[in-house]
Amino acid sequence: MNPVTYVRAASIADAVLMGRENDVRLLGGGTNLVDLMRKGVETPSRLVDVTALSERIDQADDGGLVIGAAARNSMVAAHPLVRFRYPMLSRAILAGASAQVRNMATMGGNLMQRTRCMYFNDVTGARCNKRVPGSGCEAIGGFNRYHAILGGSTACIATHPSDMCVALAALDAQVHIAGPDGDRVVPLVAFHRLPGERPDIETLLDPAEIIVAIGIPPSSFARRSAYRKVRDRASYAFALVSVAAGLTMRDGRVDEVRVAFGGIAPKPWRATRIEERLRDVALSASAIQAAFEAEFAEAALLPGNGFKRGLAERTLSAMLVELAGDAQ
Repeated sequence: MNPVTYVRAASIADAVLMGRENDVRLLGGGTNLVDLMRKGVETPSRLVDVTALSERIDQADDGGLVIGAAARNSMVAAHPLVRFRYPMLSRAILAGASAQVRNMATMGGNLMQRTRCMYFNDVTGARCNKRVPGSGCEAIGGFNRYHAILGGSTACIATHPSDMCVALAALDAQVHIAGPDGDRVVPLVAFHRLPGERPDIETLLDPAEIIVAIGIPPSSFARRSAYRKVRDRASYAFALVSVAAGLTMRDGRVDEVRVAFGGIAPKPWRATRIEERLRDVALSASAIQAAFEAEFAEAALLPGNGFKRGLAERTLSAMLVELAGDAQ
C-alpha cells in the first residue's frame, strides 16, 4: 500500500483549504474509500478526516430538514422527523447496509460512493473507463447482470450503488456545497453525472469543494412513501432494482407522485416521465404500464440484465397500488 498521511479538518474552511492539494481524499466513515484503497483503486497520498463537521439534523424555516454531511446514516434513519415525515428515506438507509456500516457511514460520504462494478474493482487486468479513462469497458461484453439499462453509454454501464440517494432523488433533495469560490446549492438529481465519454467524472463537485449538508424540502407526498429493494439475497446485497415512491390521491385520482429507481442507471434515476403521465389520472394497471413504457422507452438491454425492465415494472406497480390503497 502507498504511504498515506492523515489529518483532521477542524472546520469547513480548513477542509476546503486542505482539499485543494493534489492526491487528497476527504474521509468520512471510510466504508467505501478505505475499501477502494485496499484494492488499489484509490491511491491518495493524504486523507482529510471531515467527521468533525456538522452532524446536526435541523428543521428548516420552511418545514423541511437540513442534515449535516457528517451525520451518521444510522442516526438519520432513526431520527423521529425522518421516520415520520420521510419514511422512504429511513427505509432506504436501513436497506442499504448492516447496522455496523450504518453506524460508520456518513450522509456526505454516501453521496460520494463509487460503483461496485466488479471490473471497476479489479485492478489486476480488467479494462474500466471509470478507473482508467480510454481503456475500455469489460462489462458491456462481459458479466453485466448488475449493470445499467438506462443512462449508460458506450464507455460505461456501471450502476450507482446507493440506496439512500434514490430516496433523496425522489424527495427533491438539495446538496449544499462549500468551496474556494463560495457556497452553492445543487439539486441532488443534477449532482451525479451520467457517464457519457468521461465516466471517471462522477459528480458536479469541483476540486476542493466539499459537501456540507443535505436539504430536504417539505412535501405533501413524503409521509405516504415507501422504498422497496429487490436483490439476490436479503443480507445487504446491492440492488438489482430498487424503487422509492410516494403519492397523494384526491377524488380517486393521483394528486402528487414521485418515483425514483436504483440499480438500473449510473445515477439515482428520477422517473419524471412516469410522474408526468400519472399525475391527475385514475391509478390503474394500464395507466402504470403506459407511464412505465414511456420512461423505459430508451432502455438498452443486454443479455445479462434485460430482466431488470420487467422487474422494475412489477416492483413499481406493486408499490403504487399499495400506496394508493393506503391513501383511500
